[in-house]
Amino acid sequence: MSRVINPESAGKDRTRLTKAIVLAIRELAKQSEPTPASRDLAAFISLALSAIAAGIDASVAAWEKRDYWVKADKFRMEWMWAGATASKMKSATLADDWGTVAMLLPQIAGKLGKVQVSDNHRLGKPWEGAYRKLKD
Repeated sequence: MSRVINPESAGKDRTRLTKAIVLAIRELAKQSEPTPASRDLAAFISLALSAIAAGIDASVAAWEKRDYWVKADKFRMEWMWAGATASKMKSATLADDWGTVAMLLPQIAGKLGKVQVSDNHRLGKPWEGAYRKLKD
């Protein structure tokens, strides 16, 4: 029997989500005042960060299986900020606290500063309808 290869891994999801977050931050920075699109962008950033935080243990499982504990702990510490920032972003978005959202965006952008998104990306606009998902 041959090996089963899963093309959708937590690492690929994390890469796709980080690129989408960078795009959402760029779009949100272009806006001068809060609109329904701004709510969708902020909600998407929150949802994407929580999805990244949820996938960290799946990424680390292979290292822990091989007893690479230090590498696994280092990776967890690198991404520890994602879960906390996601909850702050969620509460600020639901409360329409745009001052807090504006303060969180540079922090997120600083953490994802090495992520590069080309102009010819195929990500589309994954943030459309995200505010409705966040409220549910």
